[in-house]
Amino acid sequence: MRIKVRQALTAEQPLAGITIAGWVRTRRDAKGFSFVEVNDGSGFKNLQIVVDHTVPGAEALADTLTGASVLCQGDLMASPAKGQKWELKATSFQLLGRADETFPLQKKGHTVEFLRTIPHLRARTNRLGSMMRVRSRMAMAVHQFFQQRGFAYVHTPIITASDCEGAGELFRVTTLDPLAPAKLPDGKVDWSADFFARQSYLTVSGQLEGETLACALGDIYTFGPTFRAENSQTSRHASEFWMIEPEMAFCDLAGDMQCAEDLVKTLVKSALEQCSEELEFFNAYVDKTLLQRLQLVVERPFARVSYTDAVEILLKSGRAFTYPVVWGENLQSEHERFLTEEHFKSPVTVHDYPRAAKPFYMRQNEDGRTVAAMDVLVPGVGEIVGGSQREERLDRLVAAMTAQGLDLEAYRWYTDLRRYGTVPHAGFGLGFERLLMFVTGEGNIRDVLAYPRTPGHA
Repeated sequence: MRIKVRQALTAEQPLAGITIAGWVRTRRDAKGFSFVEVNDGSGFKNLQIVVDHTVPGAEALADTLTGASVLCQGDLMASPAKGQKWELKATSFQLLGRADETFPLQKKGHTVEFLRTIPHLRARTNRLGSMMRVRSRMAMAVHQFFQQRGFAYVHTPIITASDCEGAGELFRVTTLDPLAPAKLPDGKVDWSADFFARQSYLTVSGQLEGETLACALGDIYTFGPTFRAENSQTSRHASEFWMIEPEMAFCDLAGDMQCAEDLVKTLVKSALEQCSEELEFFNAYVDKTLLQRLQLVVERPFARVSYTDAVEILLKSGRAFTYPVVWGENLQSEHERFLTEEHFKSPVTVHDYPRAAKPFYMRQNEDGRTVAAMDVLVPGVGEIVGGSQREERLDRLVAAMTAQGLDLEAYRWYTDLRRYGTVPHAGFGLGFERLLMFVTGEGNIRDVLAYPRTPGHA
């Protein structure tokens, strides 16, 4: 019976006649036997296999180098070595796949810059292997959070004809020949000849379609890939990333903020409970304040401050920021981190942003200057959640769309929600990769994705 390395390491009693398979991390030879450390990706720690040179298959040990794959049968027994509870005494040994001396992941430290050049292999390292396990468990925790609260899990389109954010940072989807596209008499591209008979794009958000489903099902969430053709060469931006996007009918900004805070707290708590070995690794080798910071998130309520008051705090700080603080403009990462790391020393929810800086769908406040929008900011990363109460009043929504130059007929399906049984509703988007950066202490989004898509890299 084959069992995972993680199962073997957490066994409560010796096990006879088990099978272990995995990749070799190290091999150390002694007189008459060898120590082979194996990891199968199921956990952070390796299992030591003791292979007597007389067991069947032991003749392959000489060719069993770091990176090779092996299959061993044997008995799990208490280990006399310090720092490990169990080891496997092999009764047979099989070399499945060789790896020669050119295998790039030898037993030494590797920089993240080097590891990014070998994305097909870097998941075998402690660093990305741990990240992928944290990512897997966090994804499951997302579903558990919403399912326990009665949300319906929905799938919104990956291909769309609308730009939710209105920023124009879209990847076009087309089957037209780029060298000789069909054209109209005036020389413009004839998009009616394209596959979808109109210009189509990869989605930047499932929000608008999510709103239509929330206005039928009540509370929904979508969790899937989104795409931004934004030429941002920063440590926080990727062109393909995953978003968690709930939409809640009969909900206002206060309820939206509470849901976002509860979600972040629940996910952090889940990481601390279910990924303790991985987080201890990140705390030791990536960010030595990580565990302390995560514990504070679980224990303390989030601070809440209006955008106007946040700007006032930044202006009075006396700090010479790289980007000047100006009311009416979006807060920069350095502003967000000052608020979370130095002023409040906790996550912060900033609400009621200037109307001119936000998209058309956000509910206008009665002051005429701001909208019912909110961002959740966390130490070390900055913004990880952005959301708002949506504008449910047809006249206000149409006026905002007209002011931003949107084609009202193209969005008639969206405005129909306000014609037929409109309700107050709200939602937000949580960037899954930014959450992972926060939970693991990683400073670059390229290191929380197995295959990061960034400008110039696919």
